[in-house]
Amino acid sequence: MKLGIGLPVNNPDVLLDWTTRAEATGFSSVAVYDRLAYTNAEALVTLAVLAGATSRIGLRPQILIGPLRGTALLGAQAATLDRLSGGRFTLGMGVGGDRPADFAAAEVDIKGRGARFDQQITQLQPVTPGGPKILLGGVTEKGASRVARHGLGCISALPPQVGGQLIELINHQWAEAGRPGRPHVVGQLNAALGPDAVIDDAKNALAAYYTEQGLAEFQVEHLATSPQQIQDTIAGYADLGAAEVSIYCWSADPSQLDRFSDTVL
Repeated sequence: MKLGIGLPVNNPDVLLDWTTRAEATGFSSVAVYDRLAYTNAEALVTLAVLAGATSRIGLRPQILIGPLRGTALLGAQAATLDRLSGGRFTLGMGVGGDRPADFAAAEVDIKGRGARFDQQITQLQPVTPGGPKILLGGVTEKGASRVARHGLGCISALPPQVGGQLIELINHQWAEAGRPGRPHVVGQLNAALGPDAVIDDAKNALAAYYTEQGLAEFQVEHLATSPQQIQDTIAGYADLGAAEVSIYCWSADPSQLDRFSDTVL
């Protein structure tokens, strides 16, 4: 199983350093969050900069909010990143959570975003053979059929003990749709390793990010804060057939990369 790193969401200044260190350490990919009305760096611009500073590591938004963007421009940007990075770019995208501020900032109606997203998926076609791979995030029971219907993979942000049934549902619907093989599944593991100050910083960042959706308490409760919790979660995703796990860092403390690599690599 491949192991990647999710980059800190609240400090754009550290992203380049974290990415070059993650590549040198041996992680498979880096991922960035996508919000419009928040403090994060813009996802596609960030990934373009990181692509130019690296040569091996995979690059992925996790996830890009599709309905905030025009489909033609998004397709051109994704195809460009795919080609100029040498095929290292994966387009993780989703319908977007219940965050009205993001849609208001984009002057896009939050209502009907699911239908617009379905249309986007059918219109986005890879330019290079086999790429860029498209993975759907924010998967729910309703969204599981999208993965099978369009022959795409998925990103699960739920811990395996919570989201395992959804992954199994996706596998079942995939087989029923006559798709060959199995869907490409990436699991997300929210984690923080270090002294109390680092863990408190991560919990505060996680809570702030998910407060608008009413998920702050749930996300903080499932934050992995010990090597054993991280290893157990990765094992849980492996049992579900995931191809990769992205260890998402919620504190920008630079020593975390060393702690994560010592734990899993």
